[in-house]
Amino acid sequence: MTNKLKTSVILDYLLITIGTFIMAFALLFFLEPNTIAPGGVTGIAIIIRKLTGVPIDLTNLVINIPLFIIGLMTLGKKFGLKTAYGTLILSLFIRLIITLLGKNIIGTNDLLLSTLYGGVLMGVGIGLVFKSGGTTGGTDLVGAVLNKYIPSLSIPKLMMTIDLMVVVTAGVVNRKLETALYSIITLYIIVKIADFIIEGLNYAKAFFIISNDPKKIGGEIMATLDRGVTVLNGKGMYTGNDKDVLLCIVDRSQVIKLKNIVHAIDEHAFMMVTTVHEVLGEGFRK
Repeated sequence: MTNKLKTSVILDYLLITIGTFIMAFALLFFLEPNTIAPGGVTGIAIIIRKLTGVPIDLTNLVINIPLFIIGLMTLGKKFGLKTAYGTLILSLFIRLIITLLGKNIIGTNDLLLSTLYGGVLMGVGIGLVFKSGGTTGGTDLVGAVLNKYIPSLSIPKLMMTIDLMVVVTAGVVNRKLETALYSIITLYIIVKIADFIIEGLNYAKAFFIISNDPKKIGGEIMATLDRGVTVLNGKGMYTGNDKDVLLCIVDRSQVIKLKNIVHAIDEHAFMMVTTVHEVLGEGFRK
């Protein structure tokens, strides 16, 4: 193993550690005290804690260990060490916080504040874990296993179905419709924040440009913005005419400049702009 690869592996496990600690904090300070169950095994653990008093760290392990074994048997080694580490370290952090601060931990009794802050923190934690290539078990693993036997349903749909069932159950257990509604909001926030953490702010914009003067536009883009331009061969379906389609990727600060260049040369040019969350290779420079 090269030094670069070793550093990458160490960084991955460091991110999983930080992410699971944030998740444990969010669970104990905001979600569990108010029976807000944002889906997944942690949501089930919160419900069981409400009904039986069994600690959520213990429930998390008891459910995830057999899931992990089933995942290995069904899906192979891709749910390997990082998943095992994430599952174990999350339960460890939950137990450590309870041991240090006591069982009756609560950040706030306000349901809305618990929903917002708990959702944001959980999203950050899960995002860091996913960004490093790990998971903490739970519904993503269940969804992947079920998808193998029910291929007509996608993994995200299966995960969403399971999470929704957990959320509804939380409302029933707490005998409050409010709890279920707040849990749905928390689940939404978690997904959005986790996506934000994974995708980050370093997105770019891809332009597809169709014009009667592609050479002049392409030359001006390269000269003014110092960006590469790729010419794609296109053909109008209606007219049957061949058209050059320009493809150019720029960072956010250059979006308006590129639009102005195109409009100055050909105000009737067709442009399609789309967000690109990851650009690989030497052709794109920050």
